[in-house]
Amino acid sequence: MSVSDEERLARLALSQIFEPGDHRIAGLVSALGGIKVLEMLRTGDHNLPRTDVAARLARVDPARQLEIGMRRGMRYVVQGDPEWPSQLDPLDHVAPLYERTGCPPGLWVRGPLTLDTLSNSVAIVGSRASTTYGDEMASRIAADVGRAGYTVVSGAAYGIDAAAHRGAIDAGTPTVAVLACGADRIYPSSHVRLFDILASEGAIVSELAPGLAPMRLRFLSRNRLIAGAALGTVIVEAGKRSGARNTANWTGRLSRPLMGVPGPVTSAASEGVHQMLRSGEAVLVTSGAEVLEMIGSAGEHLTYEELEPALPRDQLTLREQQILDAVPVGSGAPVDSIALTAGISMITVQGALDVLRARGLVTLSGDGWRLTPAALHATSRSSS
Repeated sequence: MSVSDEERLARLALSQIFEPGDHRIAGLVSALGGIKVLEMLRTGDHNLPRTDVAARLARVDPARQLEIGMRRGMRYVVQGDPEWPSQLDPLDHVAPLYERTGCPPGLWVRGPLTLDTLSNSVAIVGSRASTTYGDEMASRIAADVGRAGYTVVSGAAYGIDAAAHRGAIDAGTPTVAVLACGADRIYPSSHVRLFDILASEGAIVSELAPGLAPMRLRFLSRNRLIAGAALGTVIVEAGKRSGARNTANWTGRLSRPLMGVPGPVTSAASEGVHQMLRSGEAVLVTSGAEVLEMIGSAGEHLTYEELEPALPRDQLTLREQQILDAVPVGSGAPVDSIALTAGISMITVQGALDVLRARGLVTLSGDGWRLTPAALHATSRSSS
């Protein structure tokens, strides 16, 4: 191992003393190392309430905790390990939100997928009370980015999170769930099948010790890891007070692309997304291809707008279009009549009619000039 057992146990002890993302020690572990920070706490060389720290230190047994985790099929990954996701490190330099910030001292991982795969990953999150439309969009985008070689990150919750994981799984691509409870727990409990697949094919990640239950503030702490693990975050359906907006906030603080999938303007499930789009906080995306364009490096995954096929009328000058509009559909008309209707000189009209006839748009018969069927088709399509 590239990290000493003592350092690993020290970091594990610290994760049990403090709640995830506690701003009071944010950055200290990364800067000084777990051993040094733990020593500072034991010797009283800190500004924290002494009774609080002493009581917590008396209760921790990191070696036993590590043994429990390993028995439950988990490993404890820390900075310095080959699979450590270094894109989490910038969290140490982000201002606190709800008094939470910082890179975690370590991560519990259950599943065969190594965390270094998160170097190419996309977070897809959204409302728990999702609609059929939202579930379909989350699954479709997850499958598309997964097939392009990106890992899908979400929180395994009801609604959009579950749809994103399933989209990746159905496409046979990697996906990672980041939890607000111990990685050995199934939350929500009805997602047994999803967790079985994640544990056997993907990865379940948490900074909380095995067995710990989810709490409201732990979800807010968890959201910083989802945003920090990914190159960018896609929000699919979020109400005005959706937890996904907290993840969006972390994404912005990390200066990473934030994307929003629009929904029906009448849908309450998309109100939060629409606010982010309207304010410019998020960029509108409607497909996996557009997500890839946002997170890719310069010139990578570029999308091109598909244009309608060019029509014969599209090749005309404005003057020629003006004259074509003056040519009757039914009975033919002489040049002077067409010139009068168009408000253009007869000489100019005569020359333009020859061009239009060569293009198959007008024809000359005994009673004068009239439009061809091709011109009628082109006119109806361009005006629709």
